[in-house]
Amino acid sequence: MGQESRAAIRRDAAAMAAYAGAFGASFGAVSVASGLTVWQTMVLSLVMFSGASQFALVGVIGSGGAGLAAVPTALLLGVRNAFYGVPLTRILGRRALSGPRRLVTAQLVIDETTAMAVGHDEEPAQRYAFWATGVLLFLLWNAGTLAGALGGSAIGEPATLGLDAMIPAAFLALLWPRLRTVEGRAVAAGGALVATALIPLVPAGIPVLAAAPIAVVAGLLHRREAAT
Repeated sequence: MGQESRAAIRRDAAAMAAYAGAFGASFGAVSVASGLTVWQTMVLSLVMFSGASQFALVGVIGSGGAGLAAVPTALLLGVRNAFYGVPLTRILGRRALSGPRRLVTAQLVIDETTAMAVGHDEEPAQRYAFWATGVLLFLLWNAGTLAGALGGSAIGEPATLGLDAMIPAAFLALLWPRLRTVEGRAVAAGGALVATALIPLVPAGIPVLAAAPIAVVAGLLHRREAAT
């Protein structure tokens, strides 16, 4: 792999990392506005390192939900990362998956690193893209989280700068690209109906878990149709 290819990968990774830093700042502000301390917020970002799952967890906590509802909701959104291990196992090789390095590798398996890795044809470029993207995103995400958490704790009242609206706004941003297909819109509508109906009846966080089977059933039906 030449220097030009490495430079191009670093540019793409840096662009993603800049976005991650800004998104991390919004998470930090939302987290402290939801009741977590700055240090709790930082531990969450360092250990979990999965934007959607982190927003889900603090969203449930911020709305008054218990940890028993918040944790499964966050884990449910993070399940997809496990499936990324299938192509990445072949790409990264045994060295990245043995010993302590395996823990570091697993921590960096997210949407962006997987997309960067599989977006290249040659294995050296795939590996370089994975590590360059993963390290830059991890650093800037956590730096952004710290900046947002410190800024959010200084503000005090979440509604002052509209921080109380950031969690639904962030989820809408995550959801929007998946509404381009008919199947995506149908799943979103079905999940929204189930969650909306359950909001006045069950504790916070449970409506999200109850709506999840909509996506599972839709995925199984789509797979069955593809097989036939």
